[in-house]
Amino acid sequence: MKKNLLALLILAVILSGCNNSNQEKKTEDMKATTNGEVPKISDFPVGEPNTAYAQYFSGRSWLAPLTKMSELNVPMSNVTFEPGCRNNWHSHTGGQLLVAVGGVGYYQERGKAAVRMMPGDVIEIAPNIEHWHGAAPDSWFSHLVIACNPQTNENTWLEPVTDEQYSEAVK
Repeated sequence: MKKNLLALLILAVILSGCNNSNQEKKTEDMKATTNGEVPKISDFPVGEPNTAYAQYFSGRSWLAPLTKMSELNVPMSNVTFEPGCRNNWHSHTGGQLLVAVGGVGYYQERGKAAVRMMPGDVIEIAPNIEHWHGAAPDSWFSHLVIACNPQTNENTWLEPVTDEQYSEAVK
C-alpha cells in the first residue's frame, strides 16, 4: 500500500508539469486576474466553485475531484485558491496529504511557523493536527489533497485564520 501511495504521489508531481524552465512564466500567470477568470497554473482541472465548503474559506476556491472509484480508498481532489484565500483552522481524524501543483501557497500547523509551498512540495499531516493551508497573498495556488484512512477520516472545522495570523505567517 505504501508503494502504491508513493507511486501515486510521484505520478502527481510528474503530471503537474512543474519544471524550473517554465517557472517564470507560471509566476506571471499566477497573479490575480482582473476579469475574474482562474488562470491555468497546473495541468490538473480547476473544477467548480467550492460552494459546499465556502463557509470554511476566507476567499474563493475551486474543487475538482480526481478519483471516482471508492473501492480504491484513495479520495483525491485538486483544490485551487485565489490569492490570499485560505481555509479555516481544521483537523482530520485520519490525516491528510497535500501535494502542491501550481502557484505559491502556505501550510501552517497550530503553534508552528508556516511552511511556504511550491509545486512539487509534499506535506504529510498526521491525524488530529490542527492546521490551515491556502494561497500566498499575491499568487494563485493549487494543491492535490489526499484523504488518508478515508473509512474513518472526519474533518473538524474550527475558527477562521485571522488576517493578523495570516499576515504573520506569510511575511
